[in-house]
Amino acid sequence: MRALVILMAVWVTAVAASFSADLKIGIVGTDTSHVTAFTRLLNDPQAPGHVPGARVVAAYKGGSPDVESSASRVDRFANELQEKWHVEILPDIPSVCRKVDAVLLESVDGRVHLEQARQIIAAGKPMFIDKPLASTLEDAREIARLAREAGVPWFTSSSLRWSDIVTQLAGPGILGVDVWGPGPLEPHHQLDLSWYAIHPIEMLFALMGAGCSEVSRIHSEGADIVVARWKDGRIGVVRALRPYGDYGAVVFRERKADRSSPDAKHDYRPLVVEIVKFFQTGKPPVPNEESLEIFAFMDAAQKSKAD
Repeated sequence: MRALVILMAVWVTAVAASFSADLKIGIVGTDTSHVTAFTRLLNDPQAPGHVPGARVVAAYKGGSPDVESSASRVDRFANELQEKWHVEILPDIPSVCRKVDAVLLESVDGRVHLEQARQIIAAGKPMFIDKPLASTLEDAREIARLAREAGVPWFTSSSLRWSDIVTQLAGPGILGVDVWGPGPLEPHHQLDLSWYAIHPIEMLFALMGAGCSEVSRIHSEGADIVVARWKDGRIGVVRALRPYGDYGAVVFRERKADRSSPDAKHDYRPLVVEIVKFFQTGKPPVPNEESLEIFAFMDAAQKSKAD
């Protein structure tokens, strides 16, 4: 019996040590389902696909009253974080930053990202910025400038970058890529493709790499088609479907074309794994320069639409 008590004491000590070693993560913006999905993966050791190494401990609600998908969800997700996952809800961003090692900037409204990122950078906390990175190309570049001058690491990405669609098709010899996915619009975002079409656009860049030099867009009520030329002459195409549609891709190589499987999976776990690794190392899995090029791609597409 005494041996059992000793073993239990050792186990409890080991568990406590593992929790204390976890990075403490803060959330800014509780108006997206990502906050509860990410927190479950991080905070629940029994969750399928649990990602060890970090725990969400504090959050700031934020929210945008004029964006329906924000106003209708911000309190609900904040309550779930607090009641189910015991996350402390705090009144402002500096209060969150004082409690954590790193921050997930999750606000669904890209217009507020610059001001929120400014406060996180001032606190010196590494951050993951969920889509969209910002509201405009100028805001995205300003976030990058502030972070660079302060020496604060950051990255942004869609979870689709690590989907089966991309991982099954990636590899050498790509001569061109067609991708498609949902493209609903949100009227408050100046770069309208950044609201949801960012996902297939991320897939395009994950497969093609950086180096886009020319962008042209055709817009209709039910879809957008964006055609882009890379500096080496390769061509990539994005079709953004409305209101919603499945994700997919075709990769063209010499003498053949490979299409993504209809049952290709995409979930949040691979992204959360990359986020934790980034917080541990400070090395972004997607270069900041590529993320800014993606925003320049959407800015060019917006100007093409207006012409």
